[in-house]
Amino acid sequence: MVVVGIMAIVMTMSVPLVYKVRNREAMNKAVRDVTEVCSQARAQAILQGKTTELLFYPKDKRCQVGGYAGEKAPPPSEEPGEPGLPPPPPANSGLGATISDTVAIEMLDVNLTEYKDKDFARVRFFPNGTCDEFTLVLHSDKGEWYKIWLEITTSLVNVGAVDQ
Repeated sequence: MVVVGIMAIVMTMSVPLVYKVRNREAMNKAVRDVTEVCSQARAQAILQGKTTELLFYPKDKRCQVGGYAGEKAPPPSEEPGEPGLPPPPPANSGLGATISDTVAIEMLDVNLTEYKDKDFARVRFFPNGTCDEFTLVLHSDKGEWYKIWLEITTSLVNVGAVDQ
């Protein structure tokens, strides 16, 4: 009985920890997916020897490598009857990401211009390994804050928790 009682106490103490870990998944997935898409865009630019674009749609909370193979995609159309957003890339391809509804985009800067409330933003990756300035700040409904930014001279992705 004593052993069963101790096991019950230990299991009860671990429930909040397990709950926290499970509920952080939306933020972790968002950070992981955006990081992967940025890395794919960088790799395509360098390997194909041409500028590749990372297309952000902040209102839809999604991003993707332009045209899947690095060709330029047009901005969403404002004209009625014309197609708006390009179709998302194949699932699990690393060429696109959708951010969960439980995670908000608090800041989306490209070349020191705020795009959080815009329909569309482009981040260019160049064949020489450089890129546009890019900063993305995400905030979850659990109070987590993460900043994702690109080192412009190498196009490498950096991720850090933001202290509030």
